Amino acid sequence: MFRFACCALLMALPLLAWPEAPVRVAVAANFAGPMRQLVADYQSRHTGAEVAVSVGSTGKLYAQIRQGAPLDLFLAADEARPRQLEQQQRIVAGSRRTYALGVLALWSREPGLALGAALLNGGELTPLALANARTAPYGGAAEAVLATLALPESVTLVRGENVGQTFQFIQSGAARAGFVALSQVREAGGSLWLPPAESYPPIRQQAVLLDDRPAARAFYDFLFSDAARQRIEAAGYRLETP
Repeated sequence: MFRFACCALLMALPLLAWPEAPVRVAVAANFAGPMRQLVADYQSRHTGAEVAVSVGSTGKLYAQIRQGAPLDLFLAADEARPRQLEQQQRIVAGSRRTYALGVLALWSREPGLALGAALLNGGELTPLALANARTAPYGGAAEAVLATLALPESVTLVRGENVGQTFQFIQSGAARAGFVALSQVREAGGSLWLPPAESYPPIRQQAVLLDDRPAARAFYDFLFSDAARQRIEAAGYRLETP
C-alpha cells in the first residue's frame, strides 16, 4: 500500500502547477519612481504577477549582468550599455528598444532661486552635485552642460554614484543644487531649471529583455503599451515616436 501511494504521488507531480519565479528587473536610478508605479499598474491588471526590482547606476547594473546576475530585464539610462549587451549576444534578439528620453534638470530645495547659467557662472551654487559620468548617463549629460559654461574654480563639485544619491545630496543640504532627472523633482518644490536640450547629448534610455520566459516577456511588452507610455510621459520623460 505504501509503495502504491508513493508511485501515485510521483505520477501526479508533473501535473502540479508550480508558481513562476518573479520577473527580475534591473532599473537605472532615475527611473525608480516611475517603475514602482508601472509595477503597481501591471499587478493591478495581472492578479498574482510578481515583479522584483533592483535599482542602481546603469554602469553598475551593466557590470552585474556581465558577471551573470540572474535578471530578466534591464532598463538602462542610456543606449550604450544595452547596445553592448546586444553585441555580446546577452539579450533576446530584437528586444533593445527605447522606453524613454530623459530630461536633465538643475534643482535646489531652496525656493525662489533664479537657477540657470548666470547663477552657475557666478559661483553661487556650491557645493554643486552631479552623478558620476562613468557610471551614470545623467552625470555625463551634466558634464556636457557644465562644459558650455564658465564655472569658477571656487565651486565645489560632489558626485553621487547615481542620480538617486545625487538627489539625496541636494535634499539633505550637502549640496546647494545639483543635476538630476526631471522625473525625480517634478513635484518636489524648491527651484528648478531645465538646461537647453541641445546643451547635452540625448539621454536615450533603452530596455533589453535578458530572458524570454513568458512572465518576463509579458512585463516587457507591457512597458511599451499605450498605458505605460502615458505613465512614463506623465512622470517627466519624453517619448520617441513609435
